[in-house]
Amino acid sequence: MKTAFEELMTGLDEVEEFLAGERKGFKVHVPDEVDVKSIRNKLNMTQSRFSDTFGFSLDAIKHWEGGRRTPEAPARTLLTVIDKNPAAVISALRPEALPKATTANAAKAPVKAKKRYFKAKKSMAMAAKAGGNGARSHPKNA
Repeated sequence: MKTAFEELMTGLDEVEEFLAGERKGFKVHVPDEVDVKSIRNKLNMTQSRFSDTFGFSLDAIKHWEGGRRTPEAPARTLLTVIDKNPAAVISALRPEALPKATTANAAKAPVKAKKRYFKAKKSMAMAAKAGGNGARSHPKNA
């Protein structure tokens, strides 16, 4: 198994080759393991809410967290993005939450979207802060 430094150096070598025209495209790194429970706890979500928000089955989450199953590569990819940028995943999976450019309120849309973004960001920050000290809002499903 490679160290984090070796993986980083391999990635930088691939970028260098791509930029120099020596390589067509690149290969993404999908982590071998993802700690689903820590991602969920970081977002201060119950298993049920995490399931509903990101489209995973509740059974899958329970099995992953219980160590009975391991997420497949596509699920690990999505979980990695959720870990790094949950707001991007939510906005991509719930486009109805974003204002339509063709509506009569199109001029107000950027302001509403910005308010919604900052409200979500504040909520995520509060969740991360609460999760950082071990507090949970729903201990039954954690």
